[in-house]
Amino acid sequence: MDARHTHPHTSSSTTDDLATQLRSRGMRVTAQREQVLAAVRRLGHATPDQICETVSGVDVATIYRTLELFEQLGLVRHAHLGHGAPSYRPAEDEHSHVVCHQCGRVINVDPAVVDALESRLHDDFGFTLDRSHLTVFGTCRQCGPEQKAAAAR
Repeated sequence: MDARHTHPHTSSSTTDDLATQLRSRGMRVTAQREQVLAAVRRLGHATPDQICETVSGVDVATIYRTLELFEQLGLVRHAHLGHGAPSYRPAEDEHSHVVCHQCGRVINVDPAVVDALESRLHDDFGFTLDRSHLTVFGTCRQCGPEQKAAAAR
């Protein structure tokens, strides 16, 4: 499954935002941290291994640690889009996911689609939904029974 999606989430103030966040906590801005954040913004959705493939001179262990730090700072979010490593995206890229079990297709879903579920969970159970981690698995239209029946004809 290739969960990469390209989103144009680049900002001229990305480096400034990172610098401000890190320095306010007494941390250094490093070229490696800048590269990892730039890769997440460029790729849109990416696992640490996918990020590692696009940055030079940064090992995957450093990427994992950097992503954990960035998540604590509110710069990135992660979601589990299947088995294996989580996929990271810029924090401002707000959406949920549906993933096809058959073909592995990942569909970004507008947050409004989840409003009724969130409301029902809160009203019925007092449950607060964490939308940033919401991934629904099932079968997409192309892999569904209607498509298979049509292909068999």
